[in-house]
Amino acid sequence: MKRIKIATLLLLILMAGWSCTDLNEKILDESLSGGALETDLVKNSVAPAYALLPDFFLHTKYFALQQISTDEAILPYRGGRDWGDNGIYLELHQHTYTPSHRNVQQSWEGLTKMISRTVTAINVITPIAESNAEAAVYLAEVRGLRAYYNMIALDLWGLAFKKDDANVVSEILRGEAAVNYIKSELEAVVGDLKTDVGPGRLTKGAAYGLLARLHLNAAVWRSPYATSFNFTTEDMSKVVEYCNLVQGLGQYELSAEYFANFANDNHDNKELIFAVDQRPDLNGHNRMSYFSMSGSFYGNPLYPNGNGTDGPGITPDFYQSWVQANGSVDPAEADCRFFWERLSVNEDMAITAADFELNLGIYRGVQYGLQNTGNKTPFLLAQDGRYLLGEIRDWRRAEEDAYVDYTEAIDFTAEGSDYNTGYRVLKYEWSKASTDGRNRGEADLVILRLADIYMMRAEAKLRKGDAAGALAEVNAVRASRTARPAQTPAALSEMTLDILYRERGFEFYWEHQRRTDMIRFGKYEGTWTEKTNSDVKKRLFPIPQSAIDGASAVEGFLIQNDGYSN
Repeated sequence: MKRIKIATLLLLILMAGWSCTDLNEKILDESLSGGALETDLVKNSVAPAYALLPDFFLHTKYFALQQISTDEAILPYRGGRDWGDNGIYLELHQHTYTPSHRNVQQSWEGLTKMISRTVTAINVITPIAESNAEAAVYLAEVRGLRAYYNMIALDLWGLAFKKDDANVVSEILRGEAAVNYIKSELEAVVGDLKTDVGPGRLTKGAAYGLLARLHLNAAVWRSPYATSFNFTTEDMSKVVEYCNLVQGLGQYELSAEYFANFANDNHDNKELIFAVDQRPDLNGHNRMSYFSMSGSFYGNPLYPNGNGTDGPGITPDFYQSWVQANGSVDPAEADCRFFWERLSVNEDMAITAADFELNLGIYRGVQYGLQNTGNKTPFLLAQDGRYLLGEIRDWRRAEEDAYVDYTEAIDFTAEGSDYNTGYRVLKYEWSKASTDGRNRGEADLVILRLADIYMMRAEAKLRKGDAAGALAEVNAVRASRTARPAQTPAALSEMTLDILYRERGFEFYWEHQRRTDMIRFGKYEGTWTEKTNSDVKKRLFPIPQSAIDGASAVEGFLIQNDGYSN
């Protein structure tokens, strides 16, 4: 444990980090308070503690670190020019990232700002909460948020910040001390949290779920470079206990339609336990929808500027895990989580704006959609005013017969970096309010949902030797997806760690979980498309060089993680 003085750094973070617009924080403030508190001081302190979550969950920040570093997502230079960014996405995928890596630096800066805002809010609310019951609830939320943000820091960088007052000495905690600190904070506040203000605010159910996640990963976070992880019976029993407490609240349900969890109206979906509030009036983003799709793909006939960007595709390795699991049956037919065909391509190839609904899931092959004469030009209309549909012309390619035709193969070669390479993911529904494909996201971004409660409990039971109990948990999730009965996943007949790992990939792809899962299951040092690095030190990201340089005036302020040179 290193004792450090970070008042100067946090002061700079606070000064630079109050970057949300007045409108955004005003509306978020109203969402949090509902006018219930008489003191603006409390409301104005709580709102900023939540306000940077959408930004942190951007495609180039937390998503990049958690997904593009894994066997699930890969982002080459598109056409030899797009998404090059000096090789940062290649470095993430190949585990060659360094202390100057931009995605790592931006994620660090965002997360430390978020932590500093919770500390400020705690300082403001604590004296008020002594005589104000509503303020006490908000104090519990903000302390819980601080614990959650520190849990992310522990997962990504192997450290947590223990700080209660911006003007006093702080501690950086690692390993057992960090796990115990986060645990004690969540346990201390859970009794004061509400049950009926989620999923955009921290609730009792969310705290129980985060405690389950903490105990599930505790073996990794105590000793991140270990040759094998010690998943103790005590930790696994705690996972089961906290998952049971979540379910015992009786307020969450598995969604019959899997993709309803990622719909524009998912804020009221009973499967969601904790989420990033992304409703349009909160100025959210549509990046989770736009990031993977072609630059010639358009998500809404009302907005001809709303296209994709030809970002990451899934690796052939991840796609083949679906194929291998389902044998001779196409994954789209065998498993509703793989694909939902919603776009109706009629005989006359025309559709009204009201009837236009995008397919969801993993996109393969030739794509059909809105027709135009070039990027960001008006869509073509039939004589009756409906929008014409057809094979989507790829306007980034010069050939007259160039269409958007996603292929399984994708890699970092010139051929593998073509605009069509890689199957794509559209898991979150495209926002109907987004004018350019990037802005005004409507779907809440999932942090924790009930399916993960089942799956965490399954893993805990399996690691305790109860394979039958684990199998029942996983099959309960599979059987719940009944909205499209022909595609409800069939029950599994056995359960092993490899099968459970595969199943988590099917259930939680594109949800900011893959890196954490790969490390816990011992897969992160493996080999997959364009990745052979087996250095266990890459389990943790480097502390950004800019942060270490900024702390150089105080000796021992920050110590770089093993395996990275300053």
